[in-house]
This record gives sequence, structure tokens and C-alpha cells, in this order.
Amino acid sequence: MTPEALVRDHTIYSCVMGSRAFGLATESSDTDRRGVFLAPTALYWRFAKPPTHVEGPAEEQFSWELERFLELALRANPNILECLHSPLVEHLDDTGRELLSLRGAFLSCRAHETFVRYADGQRRKLEADVRQYGAPRWKHAMHLLRLLTSCRDLLRTGRLVIDVGPDRDRLLKVRRGEVPWERVESWMTRLSDEADTAARTTPLPPEPDRARVEDFLVRARRASAG
Repeated sequence: MTPEALVRDHTIYSCVMGSRAFGLATESSDTDRRGVFLAPTALYWRFAKPPTHVEGPAEEQFSWELERFLELALRANPNILECLHSPLVEHLDDTGRELLSLRGAFLSCRAHETFVRYADGQRRKLEADVRQYGAPRWKHAMHLLRLLTSCRDLLRTGRLVIDVGPDRDRLLKVRRGEVPWERVESWMTRLSDEADTAARTTPLPPEPDRARVEDFLVRARRASAG
């Protein structure tokens, strides 16, 4: 079975991500599609295993095999967690519905470390751009501010919301380069500090519910084998 056929025939969940899901789309924004497919269990009985992910077949499309997706979600991978919370769902079957019903099982205090670590890496890249070119890549700066805001609010409330809501206008000003880098830096630092503070009293559990997620995976594999 080709990778394209796995995505075409076995996708359980697909959504739109990127600027369109974040509420930051402009006329020039691409449509980024992300999905999860469940490879038929019989394919694992062979020496050659199914792929853990597939790029395409459409432009700006990327999909993960369910087990890989669950592993990354349990590690609180920011991109994966956000994919589970997209407001723009394009395809959903019964297995996909159960996957979405498990969203809370993946959320834990681990998100503080993974989101902030990712943000720190992105910020260093922006600072390098400023040193080398005199300005950052403003679109990346905008998305870093969005990520830090999402992280802070997740730690405060226990809920992950990826649409920027009322922050849209001022974030788009950052994207257009209308906000001085010094102010953007200060904003990033404040959000990071607020996330650290929220982590000390967060309602999130210390660890994700791995047993509940694994039970779902086993049942999905068993149903596929039948």
C-alpha cells in the first residue's frame, strides 16, 4: 500500500492548521493541512512497516500514523497538541472522534517545558537574524508571541485554545513590522515570565494519562485487524 493510499483511504482525522486555524490568516496565507491515519494492522505483520508519517499528497499537507501521533502528543509536542485543538476540522470518522475526546488526556505540566523550550529555540533564531540583518523575520516573531500566549493561557486554565481572538490586530502589526523589535522582545519576556508563574499553580496534572491513550491505541489496532 502506497503512502498516498494510506492518507487517502485510512485518515481518521484531518484539519487545517497554520494562520487560518490561529485566526491570523491574510489574503496570501497558505492552507496548511494536517492529519492522522490508522495504518491497517495487517501491514505490521510484514518486515517492511508502514511509514510513521506521510508528506502530501496535496501541497502543504502532512499526516502522522496514529501511534506516532499519540507518542508525540504524550510528550506534549506543541505542534501535535495544537493540531488536536484546531477549530477547522475537515474530516473525522468514529476513531477520529474518540481521538478528539482524548484531548484532555494529553495535557499535563509537561507542556510548560516543551512549549517554552521550543519558544526559546525560536527566539534565539530571531535574535540571530536581528544581529545579522538588523531585523527579525516578523512573521516568525508573530507566531512566537502567539505560541507563548497559548502556553501561558494553557497553564493558567488547563485548556488549550489556539485561536488568538482579540490579539489578532496587534499580532498582525508585528507581522507587518510595525512594532519595534525592543517592544516585541519585551512582550516575549513578559509572556515567558507569566507562563513560569502560571506553571506553579496550574490545574494541569503532572503527567498525561498514558494508560487511557494506550487503551485507545490497542482497541484501534484490534478493530483494524478484524
